[in-house]
Amino acid sequence: MLSQLYIMDNQGINKKRLFIASSLGLVVTAPTFAIRANLLETLGAAFSLSPSEVGEVAAAAFWGFTIAMFVGGPLCDKIGLAAIYRCAFWSHLLGILATIMAQGYYSLFFSTLLVGFANGFIESASYTLVSSLYPMDKARRINDWHIWFPAGIVIGGLMAYFLSAWGLGWQVQMAVMIPPTLVYGYLFNKQHFPKSERVSLGISDGEMVRECLRPLFVIMVCLMLLTSATELGTNQWIAALLANVGIPAILLLVFINGLMTVGRMYASTVLKWLPTTGLLFFSALFSCAGLLWLGSAQGWWAFVAAGVFAVGICYFWPTMIGFVSENMPRTGPLGLSIMGGAGLMSTAIVLPLFGKLYESRLQEAQSQAPHAAEPRTWQLIAGADTLQTVSVLPAILIVAFGLLHIYNKKNKKKKHG
Repeated sequence: MLSQLYIMDNQGINKKRLFIASSLGLVVTAPTFAIRANLLETLGAAFSLSPSEVGEVAAAAFWGFTIAMFVGGPLCDKIGLAAIYRCAFWSHLLGILATIMAQGYYSLFFSTLLVGFANGFIESASYTLVSSLYPMDKARRINDWHIWFPAGIVIGGLMAYFLSAWGLGWQVQMAVMIPPTLVYGYLFNKQHFPKSERVSLGISDGEMVRECLRPLFVIMVCLMLLTSATELGTNQWIAALLANVGIPAILLLVFINGLMTVGRMYASTVLKWLPTTGLLFFSALFSCAGLLWLGSAQGWWAFVAAGVFAVGICYFWPTMIGFVSENMPRTGPLGLSIMGGAGLMSTAIVLPLFGKLYESRLQEAQSQAPHAAEPRTWQLIAGADTLQTVSVLPAILIVAFGLLHIYNKKNKKKKHG
């Protein structure tokens, strides 16, 4: 019955074009993370910003992302997906241009906030779009679509590395995101969009809100706060924290997200062997081990440690979203936007906290290091200490996902017993 409803609703819709456009929108979203991560120290020097202020600017993108996620999800059914994607396009274009023309802390903060709005509108609309285009294969398709987030970070990271090596300024690095923005705007233009699953099933606004108050959903939102802080918070700071390990730190970010891209390509195979809760448990385990190792790795061994960390965070985000979409579909666009918004809100909160933590560790290392020690020595110590402190987040998740896995197994036994 459900498949028949969607066949009727989706007639005349160009699924392939919409999926490609939403993927390209995510490709634009992701390089803003990689390029900004590579430019944290550069922007700090260019605008005379402290590490805390740099963290606040980086967090602005996530605050914009969070607000747009919370607002965009519920609006998908009210004003339509086409309108949400138009908001994303103009926010991306104007935000990138405003960043290039920034003159100081406040102009940089607000232009970054605008780019964050664009990123949030892309995510909130695309969760609903992909789930509605492929209602019988949501988890796999969401993973397929979300491949382009780490892939986009790889693309952005490599561009940042080579443009920096060629001596091109940070304004040029931001400008390279304008052409793909124009392309995805063109692909979405004048397209027909599907109705959301909630609308097709006739689920009321009140019922959707009640579903979002269920204990399991609330628990998943709380866990999303920690998974996102572990993945996105660390990825934003990793280039700065590991700037003195003896290799170009931006290449570590590229390496991590390259492994994540490959991992997500095989998500459906992995999920055949592991249930979602089991996959989340092992993800937390590898994330914790990877962060602890990154805190002590030197030279090219940092790539091995980064590989362990990449395996850990690879499936966090799409598996969390897919779990809710498949197991709690009546939460609708509101549920998906709350999950994504909570993840981005968490990242917005922890980024300046990571900056303050690093600043504090920097002062401690500087005071304890020998007087003749080079700055890179105490920067290296401070970065390592920061990463080891952050490892407490996935350590908590190991316990939480372990308990959730046990709970789910007992529930399944009761249902089939």
